[in-house]
Amino acid sequence: MSEKKKFHLEYEIKSSPRILYGFLSEANGLTQWFADRVSVKDQVYTFVWDDEEQQAKLLSAKENKVVRFHWLDDDPQCYFEMEIMQDELTNDVALGVTDFATEDTIAERKLIWNNQIDYLISVLGA
Repeated sequence: MSEKKKFHLEYEIKSSPRILYGFLSEANGLTQWFADRVSVKDQVYTFVWDDEEQQAKLLSAKENKVVRFHWLDDDPQCYFEMEIMQDELTNDVALGVTDFATEDTIAERKLIWNNQIDYLISVLGA
């Protein structure tokens, strides 16, 4: 099995951190852009795409700042994180995404994130 590498992406998003956080942390928010269906029980999020189910545990969350998940079927050190960053001078909001992928799937993972975040931006009307 090849080793997974951490990668980081950043997106400019015209939204308040408070509104954006709901789309990153709440089942109904995530359903609007990240997965077809999302349910939460005891910090475990069940994401469904085309009847394929994947579960992730919420490792940490800071309101209006960051959420970090771990896919239950993934390597223990791997996670994916969505961090809301706000520039103190301009108040511009950016979304930072940290994820892990193997060398041969990293481009594909980045493309998936780009598409998902584009969709999120359209949902936000940003």
